[in-house]
Amino acid sequence: MIIVTGGAGFIGSNLVLGLNARGYDEILVVDNLQNGIKYRNLLECRIADYLDRSVFLERLQQGAFHAAGIEAIFHQGACSTTTEWDGRYMMENNYEYSKILFHYCQQHQIPFIYASSAAVYGADNSFQEELIYEAPLNVYGYSKFQFDQYIRKHLGKLTSQVVGLRYFNVYGPREAHKGSMASVAFHLHNQMKQGDVLRLFQGCDGYADGEQRRDFIYVGDAVSVNLWFLDNPQVSGIFNTGTGHSQTFNEVANAVLKYHQRGHIEYIPFPEHLRGCYQSFTEANLEKLRAAGCQHQFKSVEEGVELYMEWLNA
Repeated sequence: MIIVTGGAGFIGSNLVLGLNARGYDEILVVDNLQNGIKYRNLLECRIADYLDRSVFLERLQQGAFHAAGIEAIFHQGACSTTTEWDGRYMMENNYEYSKILFHYCQQHQIPFIYASSAAVYGADNSFQEELIYEAPLNVYGYSKFQFDQYIRKHLGKLTSQVVGLRYFNVYGPREAHKGSMASVAFHLHNQMKQGDVLRLFQGCDGYADGEQRRDFIYVGDAVSVNLWFLDNPQVSGIFNTGTGHSQTFNEVANAVLKYHQRGHIEYIPFPEHLRGCYQSFTEANLEKLRAAGCQHQFKSVEEGVELYMEWLNA
């Protein structure tokens, strides 16, 4: 059995489908369906069982699972709302929960592959997996940063594989439930359905209108990296998961315009509440990932957005 926490979420549900494509269907999905819309992400998935997050944790700590039958735990479950400032809630969901799963996996020698985030880097533009480059700008980023620090303290004495994947800007199918936290490609597609105008932020931090740069990674590529580590249990550590090449928001918008063959871009004022806690530039340094042996070739924005638009319009 493989356990996927956050399995009804964006990356989690795509990961379940990626496992299904390999022939895995003995999958336990763990999630919180308070946002009931997320059930739609599981409609195409083949799973053995579903458990609510709180029930799962309770049973796990009571020893209700036959640990020897668990092949791996993919821990995708977390609060990923970067504008959430309830630190107590964030640390309980993203930090304490993760520690429980980590220690369970170490106790029973189960591979543990978890979701970290590029948010740990904050305004630093080096994007190397080293403490000196890490200074998150919000409490979400801090929750991921702190768990990465916790893992680093244990890396020298592991009993089984532990991998943290620092996702950059992931986009693609099954993210509609994320609302305002869904990708810019998703929001631009919805704007196109309402008219011919795509709205991007005006410039900030020295960047011209729409020229802020992010490392946009198609969700299928993020799944492929997860599965590569499943295939290589000898590799542990914390790794960037992005394309290694930043592209502008304008390039995302132009890819949407190209697909629809109509429309134009307009620029709106940069929101005041985001000033000082917004990453205007991200670009994954892939040296460590490549050195570990993962040579996956990532899709460009133009390639990934076309696939995504086709899926959204199917």
